[in-house]
Amino acid sequence: MAISGGTYVIIQHASYLRNQGYDVTLAVQEPFTDATLTWHDEAPKLRCLSIDQAMQEVFTLVIATWWKTAFELSKFNAKRHAYFVQSIESKFYPESEKPLRDLVDATYHFPIEYVTEATWIQKTLAGDFNRNTALVRNGVRKDVYSKEGIVSLPRPTVGQPRILVEGHFGVSFKNTALGVQLAKEAGAKDIWVLTGSPIKWLPGVSKVFSRIPMVKTAEIYRSCDILIKLSTVEGMFGPPLECFHCGGTAIVFDVSGHDEYIVNGKNAVVIPTGRTADVVTALKKLIDDREELLRLQEGASITANKWPSWQDSSALFSAWVDTAMAGPETDRSTLAELTSKAFDVYATQEKQRLNTNRWIVRRHKLSALAGKLPPSLKLRVKQLEAIIEVMFGGREVR
Repeated sequence: MAISGGTYVIIQHASYLRNQGYDVTLAVQEPFTDATLTWHDEAPKLRCLSIDQAMQEVFTLVIATWWKTAFELSKFNAKRHAYFVQSIESKFYPESEKPLRDLVDATYHFPIEYVTEATWIQKTLAGDFNRNTALVRNGVRKDVYSKEGIVSLPRPTVGQPRILVEGHFGVSFKNTALGVQLAKEAGAKDIWVLTGSPIKWLPGVSKVFSRIPMVKTAEIYRSCDILIKLSTVEGMFGPPLECFHCGGTAIVFDVSGHDEYIVNGKNAVVIPTGRTADVVTALKKLIDDREELLRLQEGASITANKWPSWQDSSALFSAWVDTAMAGPETDRSTLAELTSKAFDVYATQEKQRLNTNRWIVRRHKLSALAGKLPPSLKLRVKQLEAIIEVMFGGREVR
């Protein structure tokens, strides 16, 4: 239940369903507390249980929301099971970890109802996995994200525009530290960072906003002119669209899902993935050419005005839920069999992979040791890692 774009989407749909009279439970794999939920204004109102507790109950429909929960479906006492796919999640892992990527992809072969948030995911599930998938694009909280409202600091009207870099650190495909590096290289003087990582300071950054409640993020977007978001894996990423609603524009890679609402040269700048020099060139142009910046911001506002609200989006999700509940019952034994087979294949392939590279084993042991550090020390380590990423991360795109 910690801060993430994927969890945000789940909470929005779950909250709508609850408000429409559905009895909704979130079965959560990772430990959480009341404090964990406070970043989203609707999360504390939802019924959240540990996944083991939820498995003791009976449900009409159980929906997996990422690949690890898909493998738990057969353990839930329900007549029907379904899968909300927010990305092709095997892409989250490096190509060197092929057994793990194959394990994730195995979840897309389950004979259940599917729904997704982006056209590219729908096409991939149809073309690569023969899955018929409903499409419900993410909405935007129009009550939160708008041009009018409180700002953290008024935007500069003269001189350089203010740059915002958004994303987690320590997640390779987010390229958040790279965004900071390229902003500095372009000569940006006022760089802000919005992150879900527990950090307080970064070199060359004017302000760092860490683990900010969702309703407060609009104040930051309204304060900045340009969002830099250089992810290389996304479903249908929300921050640029939220920034559009708050009067800004963005520079992004041509990551899968960007074309749901971003049009290069119309409402933002789209750079071919990996061409970091082009990011610097584009940002320099927007820093120096306020007329071009205003033109893109106007285009972004037009896009925002046409985009549906979460109320509209979740109404479509609710209709899909009704369809799933009216569909054929799930054979839980088939899900259990497919799960067991997937893990057997993974175990065999991963053993072969580890036997050919002993450094992988040592790296896993180091990661396990790091996971046992006291929470206060973990925070310090993450802070140091983020600083090192920004200072010495290099220009390599992950």
